[in-house]
Amino acid sequence: MGASARIHRIRPAAAIGAVGCIAAALAGCGSSGNTSSTSAANANPAAVGADLPKIDPANFVSHVNNPYLPYKPGTMWRYRGVMKDGHTPQTDTVVVTNQTKRILGVDCVVVRDTVTSNGKPVERTFDWYAQDLQGNVWYMGEQTQELKHGQWGKMIDSGPAGLNGAQPGVIMEGAPRVGDFYWQFHWPGHALDKGKVLRLGAPVSVPYRSFPRALLTQEQSPLEPGIRDWKWSVPGLGYVKEKARRGSHEQIRLVSVTRPGA
Repeated sequence: MGASARIHRIRPAAAIGAVGCIAAALAGCGSSGNTSSTSAANANPAAVGADLPKIDPANFVSHVNNPYLPYKPGTMWRYRGVMKDGHTPQTDTVVVTNQTKRILGVDCVVVRDTVTSNGKPVERTFDWYAQDLQGNVWYMGEQTQELKHGQWGKMIDSGPAGLNGAQPGVIMEGAPRVGDFYWQFHWPGHALDKGKVLRLGAPVSVPYRSFPRALLTQEQSPLEPGIRDWKWSVPGLGYVKEKARRGSHEQIRLVSVTRPGA
């Protein structure tokens, strides 16, 4: 999962040899340049195996209030865990800003995600999300910065959907069903992120609280075939835990939430 665990990130291509994986994935998804509209009646317009969707700005709303990913401006989540070695501590602070960014004609909510380790900043990311009329939350890209020589710098492999072949995908379904398998972000040569619904009503315990019924999803990419990440999301709260189930020892768990006006 790169330098650090975050609640979401674009998975970069690990090596030039990944080109073969990209070609295979494109062939498998059936995309030949055709697109389907986001206003279609599909439960998930970004389903793996279907044509990559075409974004219709008229099918989007100005807020993100999906119960499993309620990104209300001013909300802050703080997570603690360890990096991929299983020992190096890290803290992940996620803040929904009051900013928006227009991507593909859609005004997206800007979420700032800052990773620190031993009190020192490591990585800062601005993620862009938008919700359609069906309640699906789309991941529209990111701008990731690493701290180098005391200053934040823009990474090469970060940018919005609609540029250089990058296409958005669904990061959280409006009506998740076990077995749903969908694109989260599709950027040939850089990222081929997929999500899968594993379970509804999964119990989970984190330092913040225990919950009897969470949504459990898996994230994966053919560019990192040995990695599987599991995420637990609680209605009305959002992500509470992320853990690498294969290929890494990273994990982060929710320790606190601050809501607007609290």
